[in-house]
Amino acid sequence: VQLQASGGGMVQPGESLRLSCAASRRIPSTAARGWYRQGPGKQREFVASIAPNGETRYADSVKGRFTISRNIANKMNYLLMNNLKPEDTAVYYCRASISASLEYWGQGTLVTVSS
Repeated sequence: VQLQASGGGMVQPGESLRLSCAASRRIPSTAARGWYRQGPGKQREFVASIAPNGETRYADSVKGRFTISRNIANKMNYLLMNNLKPEDTAVYYCRASISASLEYWGQGTLVTVSS
């Protein structure tokens, strides 16, 4: 399975972006999907995830601003990012966790928030 992340770009503080993650083939409905990010000079960190049962989790820094969703039928998942802040600047990666020992990562899409 290959994951393709897209939708990044440069925006001003307060604006929104929607990231998309497309899978090259259908991912089992039992897979968890997630987003991570790596800012300049920082380690990769968790942003959001959606479990097979639809339960979502968010990093404290993005709660109330970001929303993760998925469309199992078309193998997509999304990250809607509202009220973006300069500290959200990072390369965003999507992840699919099939099992404890099998996961896939997308190549990353750059989000830059700057005035």
